[in-house]
Amino acid sequence: MPRVLLVLLVVVLSACDGGPQAAAPPPQEPGETAVGHYCGMQVTEHPGPKGQIFRRSDPAHPFWFTSVRDAIAFTLLPEEPKDISVIYVNDMGRARNWQHPEPGTWIEAHAAWFVIGSARRGGMGAPEVVPFGSPEAAEAFVGAEGGRVVRFAAVPPDYVLGSASGEEPR
Repeated sequence: MPRVLLVLLVVVLSACDGGPQAAAPPPQEPGETAVGHYCGMQVTEHPGPKGQIFRRSDPAHPFWFTSVRDAIAFTLLPEEPKDISVIYVNDMGRARNWQHPEPGTWIEAHAAWFVIGSARRGGMGAPEVVPFGSPEAAEAFVGAEGGRVVRFAAVPPDYVLGSASGEEPR
Protein backbone atom coordinates (compact mmCIF):
# COMPACT_ATOMS: atom_id res chain seq x y z
CA MET A 1 0.00 0.00 0.00
CA PRO A 2 2.71 2.62 0.82
CA ARG A 3 4.33 1.99 -2.58
CA VAL A 4 1.06 2.83 -4.36
CA LEU A 5 0.79 6.04 -2.35
CA LEU A 6 4.35 7.00 -3.29
CA VAL A 7 3.66 6.47 -7.01
CA LEU A 8 0.43 8.43 -6.71
CA LEU A 9 2.25 11.26 -4.92
CA VAL A 10 4.89 11.44 -7.69
CA VAL A 11 2.17 11.61 -10.36
CA VAL A 12 0.30 14.36 -8.49
CA LEU A 13 3.45 16.41 -7.88
CA SER A 14 4.57 16.18 -11.51
CA ALA A 15 1.13 17.41 -12.59
CA CYS A 16 1.47 20.41 -10.26
CA ASP A 17 4.62 21.70 -11.94
CA GLY A 18 3.27 21.24 -15.45
CA GLY A 19 4.84 17.83 -15.95
CA PRO A 20 7.50 17.22 -18.55
CA GLN A 21 8.25 20.11 -20.86
CA ALA A 22 7.49 19.69 -24.53
CA ALA A 23 10.47 19.73 -26.87
CA ALA A 24 11.21 23.10 -28.40
CA PRO A 25 9.93 23.51 -31.95
CA PRO A 26 12.57 23.51 -34.69
CA PRO A 27 13.49 26.78 -36.39
CA GLN A 28 11.44 27.87 -39.37
CA GLU A 29 12.67 29.57 -42.52
CA PRO A 30 11.15 33.00 -43.13
CA GLY A 31 8.73 33.22 -46.03
CA GLU A 32 6.53 35.98 -47.37
CA THR A 33 4.40 35.96 -44.22
CA ALA A 34 7.37 36.40 -41.87
CA VAL A 35 6.94 39.98 -40.68
CA GLY A 36 9.14 41.74 -38.12
CA HIS A 37 7.42 41.98 -34.75
CA TYR A 38 8.42 45.61 -34.21
CA CYS A 39 8.69 47.08 -37.70
CA GLY A 40 5.89 45.19 -39.47
CA MET A 41 8.09 44.68 -42.55
CA GLN A 42 9.06 41.44 -44.30
CA VAL A 43 12.00 39.82 -42.53
CA THR A 44 13.66 38.74 -45.77
CA GLU A 45 13.89 42.33 -47.02
CA HIS A 46 16.50 43.27 -44.40
CA PRO A 47 20.23 42.50 -44.31
CA GLY A 48 22.06 40.71 -41.55
CA PRO A 49 21.14 38.06 -39.04
CA LYS A 50 17.52 37.55 -38.04
CA GLY A 51 15.76 36.15 -35.00
CA GLN A 52 12.71 34.07 -34.23
CA ILE A 53 11.15 33.41 -30.85
CA PHE A 54 8.69 30.65 -30.06
CA ARG A 55 6.32 30.78 -27.10
CA ARG A 56 5.20 27.71 -25.18
CA SER A 57 1.58 28.83 -25.68
CA ASP A 58 1.95 28.91 -29.50
CA PRO A 59 4.74 26.59 -30.69
CA ALA A 60 3.63 26.70 -34.34
CA HIS A 61 4.00 30.46 -34.92
CA PRO A 62 7.24 32.28 -34.10
CA PHE A 63 7.62 35.97 -33.50
CA TRP A 64 9.95 37.17 -36.29
CA PHE A 65 12.62 39.85 -35.94
CA THR A 66 14.50 41.70 -38.68
CA SER A 67 17.54 41.84 -36.38
CA VAL A 68 18.99 39.86 -33.53
CA ARG A 69 19.10 43.08 -31.53
CA ASP A 70 15.28 43.26 -31.71
CA ALA A 71 14.92 39.60 -30.71
CA ILE A 72 17.02 40.19 -27.60
CA ALA A 73 15.09 43.39 -26.84
CA PHE A 74 11.88 41.31 -26.86
CA THR A 75 13.27 39.22 -23.99
CA LEU A 76 14.08 42.34 -21.95
CA LEU A 77 10.91 44.38 -22.35
CA PRO A 78 8.48 43.89 -19.45
CA GLU A 79 5.39 44.21 -21.66
CA GLU A 80 6.37 41.29 -23.92
CA PRO A 81 5.26 37.69 -23.20
CA LYS A 82 7.64 35.68 -20.99
CA ASP A 83 6.58 32.13 -21.92
CA ILE A 84 9.50 31.78 -24.34
CA SER A 85 10.36 28.20 -25.23
CA VAL A 86 13.26 28.87 -27.62
CA ILE A 87 15.07 31.69 -29.42
CA TYR A 88 16.80 31.07 -32.73
CA VAL A 89 19.25 33.40 -34.48
CA ASN A 90 21.29 33.06 -37.67
CA ASP A 91 24.78 31.66 -37.11
CA MET A 92 26.76 34.13 -39.18
CA GLY A 93 29.80 31.87 -39.05
CA ARG A 94 27.89 29.43 -41.26
CA ALA A 95 26.09 32.03 -43.37
CA ARG A 96 27.93 33.02 -46.53
CA ASN A 97 25.70 35.96 -47.37
CA TRP A 98 25.35 38.88 -44.93
CA GLN A 99 22.47 40.34 -46.92
CA HIS A 100 20.41 37.14 -46.84
CA PRO A 101 21.64 34.41 -44.48
CA GLU A 102 20.99 31.03 -46.07
CA PRO A 103 18.38 28.54 -44.88
CA GLY A 104 19.66 26.13 -42.26
CA THR A 105 21.94 28.61 -40.48
CA TRP A 106 19.84 28.84 -37.31
CA ILE A 107 21.32 28.30 -33.84
CA GLU A 108 19.70 28.45 -30.42
CA ALA A 109 20.55 31.89 -29.02
CA HIS A 110 21.81 30.71 -25.63
CA ALA A 111 24.35 28.48 -27.40
CA ALA A 112 25.73 31.36 -29.50
CA TRP A 113 28.60 33.78 -29.06
CA PHE A 114 27.66 37.36 -29.96
CA VAL A 115 29.73 40.23 -31.28
CA ILE A 116 28.58 43.66 -30.13
CA GLY A 117 30.02 47.03 -31.09
CA SER A 118 31.17 46.00 -34.57
CA ALA A 119 31.06 48.14 -37.70
CA ARG A 120 28.34 45.91 -39.24
CA ARG A 121 24.74 47.08 -39.34
CA GLY A 122 21.69 44.87 -39.23
CA GLY A 123 17.98 44.83 -39.98
CA MET A 124 16.95 48.46 -39.86
CA GLY A 125 20.43 49.91 -40.33
CA ALA A 126 21.10 49.87 -36.58
CA PRO A 127 24.13 48.33 -34.90
CA GLU A 128 23.68 44.59 -34.67
CA VAL A 129 24.26 41.84 -32.12
CA VAL A 130 25.96 39.35 -34.46
CA PRO A 131 25.65 35.67 -33.48
CA PHE A 132 28.15 32.88 -34.12
CA GLY A 133 28.16 29.17 -33.39
CA SER A 134 31.75 29.15 -32.17
CA PRO A 135 34.01 31.54 -30.26
CA GLU A 136 36.64 31.21 -33.00
CA ALA A 137 34.22 32.46 -35.68
CA ALA A 138 33.18 35.34 -33.42
CA GLU A 139 36.81 36.32 -32.76
CA ALA A 140 37.61 36.19 -36.50
CA PHE A 141 34.67 38.55 -37.11
CA VAL A 142 35.97 40.91 -34.39
CA GLY A 143 39.35 40.92 -36.18
CA ALA A 144 37.69 42.05 -39.40
CA GLU A 145 34.82 44.24 -38.14
CA GLY A 146 35.73 45.25 -34.57
CA GLY A 147 33.65 44.84 -31.45
CA ARG A 148 33.84 42.32 -28.64
CA VAL A 149 32.48 38.84 -27.93
CA VAL A 150 29.86 38.16 -25.25
CA ARG A 151 27.40 35.39 -24.43
CA PHE A 152 23.61 35.88 -24.49
CA ALA A 153 23.28 36.75 -20.80
CA ALA A 154 26.11 39.31 -21.07
CA VAL A 155 24.63 41.39 -23.91
CA PRO A 156 24.17 44.76 -22.19
CA PRO A 157 20.50 45.79 -22.02
CA ASP A 158 21.57 49.36 -22.87
CA TYR A 159 23.11 48.09 -26.11
CA VAL A 160 19.83 46.64 -27.37
CA LEU A 161 17.40 49.04 -25.71
CA GLY A 162 19.48 52.22 -25.88
CA SER A 163 20.00 54.62 -28.71
CA ALA A 164 20.23 53.45 -32.28
CA SER A 165 23.86 54.58 -32.33
CA GLY A 166 24.81 51.27 -30.75
CA GLU A 167 27.45 52.85 -28.58
CA GLU A 168 28.29 50.60 -25.70
CA PRO A 169 27.63 51.87 -22.19
CA ARG A 170 30.78 52.87 -20.34
